[in-house]
Amino acid sequence: MGLTTAFTEMFGLRHPVALAPMGGTAGGALAAAVSRGGGLGLLGSGDGDPAWLTREVALLTAATDRPWGVGFLTWAIDRAVLGRALEHGPRAVMLSFGDPTPYADDVRRGGAALMLQVTSVDEARRAVDLGADVIVAQGTEAGGHGASRGRSTLPFVPVVVDLAGSVPVLAAGGIADGRGLAAALALGAAGALIGTRFQATAESLADPAIVRAIVGGRGADTERSTLLDVVRGSRWPSEYTARTLGHPHLDRWQGREGEAATDPRARRDYDDDLARGVIPPQPVWAGEGVDLVRDLPSAEGLVASLAARAAEALGRALGDPSIGGSSASGGAAPRR
Repeated sequence: MGLTTAFTEMFGLRHPVALAPMGGTAGGALAAAVSRGGGLGLLGSGDGDPAWLTREVALLTAATDRPWGVGFLTWAIDRAVLGRALEHGPRAVMLSFGDPTPYADDVRRGGAALMLQVTSVDEARRAVDLGADVIVAQGTEAGGHGASRGRSTLPFVPVVVDLAGSVPVLAAGGIADGRGLAAALALGAAGALIGTRFQATAESLADPAIVRAIVGGRGADTERSTLLDVVRGSRWPSEYTARTLGHPHLDRWQGREGEAATDPRARRDYDDDLARGVIPPQPVWAGEGVDLVRDLPSAEGLVASLAARAAEALGRALGDPSIGGSSASGGAAPRR
């Protein structure tokens, strides 16, 4: 039995699960595995490097004929980047962090569904006004980058659901197992966008050291900060913090962000540690649900497992284990 929502019906999916388009992790093999498993695989294209995208799309399309999409950092792209991506024929384009207004019409003309990630009510209103096909409501529990003054997933998602009306909403942030997916559906979301859980899968592009850190990580050890962007010379706008597991350079510069930004030793020391292999090649982006990640499954099987455990959780909540969910505005209805 599956869970049918407005999101699954829009793309012809078996399960209301989408892969977060994580840069450095969500390549063609991972996106294809999620799509084969019945979810929506989204490539993490970041700034839209054309060589990377061409290579990973080829890997993806060779491995599945199921729907897939691509995600970009809105602040890091231009219309030419988007145009090249649309030539590959994605079913969806997800834009995150920044004003998507200049790109909305291009996505539609390219024949893709417009997915907009939002971190505030104002951004959600803008997404509705722009005619988003899917809105992703990201809470501060999420791993990686997000709004420095965002809101937690539990109270934020239903506000966005009410605002979005008939537009499907995906919940994001702190969701790492079927119970989290069930909670998202109970809040009125049409599914969940999941990141940290999919970093620790057989098809992930994440460095083995990062995967090991996630499998052994604890949510209590994560924190949001701009420090790691500062010391590694990242172009990320300062209004976005990032949730990561602990890191030596976080400890070194804690409470001294301004000093780190102006002291050349900060970048030099980071680069030296990187070259010597003392620190992983990227910060370990991890959400608060990282405690629930304790194995390294195939992403294809993981999608079905997430949906099955969500159906069980909804059935227990309703007092009927044969029921996978209940019909609501964007919520889940059982499919046998």
